[in-house]
Amino acid sequence: MKNPIGIISMQFVRPFTGKHLHLFRDIKSMGYDFIELLVPEPEDGIDLAAAKSALADADLGIVLAARVNPQRSISSEDASARQGGLDYLKSCIDSANALGATIIGGPLYGEPMVFAGRPPLPRSADDMKARADRMIEGLAQVAPLARAAGQTFAVEPLNRFETDMLNTTRQGVTLVDTVNDAGLGLMLDTFHMNMEDQSIPDAIRLAGKRTVHFQANENHRGFPGTGNMDWPAIMRALHQVGYTGPVSLEPFRRDDQRLALPIAHWRAPAEDETPKLKAGHALIRAALDFAEYEQ
Repeated sequence: MKNPIGIISMQFVRPFTGKHLHLFRDIKSMGYDFIELLVPEPEDGIDLAAAKSALADADLGIVLAARVNPQRSISSEDASARQGGLDYLKSCIDSANALGATIIGGPLYGEPMVFAGRPPLPRSADDMKARADRMIEGLAQVAPLARAAGQTFAVEPLNRFETDMLNTTRQGVTLVDTVNDAGLGLMLDTFHMNMEDQSIPDAIRLAGKRTVHFQANENHRGFPGTGNMDWPAIMRALHQVGYTGPVSLEPFRRDDQRLALPIAHWRAPAEDETPKLKAGHALIRAALDFAEYEQ
């Protein structure tokens, strides 16, 4: 199993702008095969043609991560927000075309909660169904467009504190099967799975061929190997379902234990974390390689 292993751009800098294209070579030198880049916004000042050229010069692949918000929510009750969500996802396809990406992942349904300043609310059964129907309808509109462009949207379940739309792998399976278009697959993130799935390996096996992108993250978002994840068992499950797609790392957390710290917010590293990033890559690569030897 020679899955490409990548790293999220937010590990290094946020926002990632046109001034940071030189990081592509640094990421490649650490052993990574691709960068998971937030879909560029106009204010980021990234020339997409220049970025594609820089990726080629560094021999680095790319996966895109969509950035939704309450104004970009295909599940919203507000018609303008729903249209904003559709327009944004369509623009993601254009960005992917320009950058040579084939996967666009993330919480594509919109409706972020606490981290976006929107507290969870009680929902009636009718309200829940209406929101789910809007989510399905929106993804059913954009999935064929992605497929026609040679791309796949990868919808990501998040934990209950970040969304009330899609939390478990089983819910993700239901959504992907309901839309039933090759332009929509499933993205699994072990950070969220650790909270919402009873067994990460079992959830991986349940998702099976639907998984098109995988994020290997520790329970505390730290560097792989510093938390409680059973990486051999997780990678063995990926091998069992024949997953050969990308595996990305998102080690956001820094070594800072101050009280009242907004831990969910991105913070720049206080030191050169290259050795830790190399070690994390090596651990995940080894777990993937050993997964081929059934226990």
